[in-house]
Amino acid sequence: MREQDGRMTATDAIRQALDEQQTVEITTIGRRSGRPRRMETWRYRAGGRYWLSGSPGRRDWYANLLAHPEFTLHLKDQDLPVRARPVTDPAERARVFGEIVPSLSWAGTMESWLAGSPLVEIELGG
Repeated sequence: MREQDGRMTATDAIRQALDEQQTVEITTIGRRSGRPRRMETWRYRAGGRYWLSGSPGRRDWYANLLAHPEFTLHLKDQDLPVRARPVTDPAERARVFGEIVPSLSWAGTMESWLAGSPLVEIELGG
């Protein structure tokens, strides 16, 4: 939403930055160590919302987010406190991956993503 005078709100600015940056860095809290862990991953947009995922396989960042859903999303010159909502419901995973996977020429099969890719929604504050 924009303010009535046409200026961009803070949420608009965050969404614009997210739209411009598919490769993002995140800082999670280690599930075992309890220490901050900064890593790079991919951001996707589907259904008007923002998601983190990756090609099929185990991901430490996903295991960390399962244990500690609060994390920092690093965008350009912004460090945003956000929350992860892991998506395990098969129907929701199919809907989201149904938008993401067909646009990726390197992705492999939808079945492989459904079976083995992490998926979390980025919940923006405010």
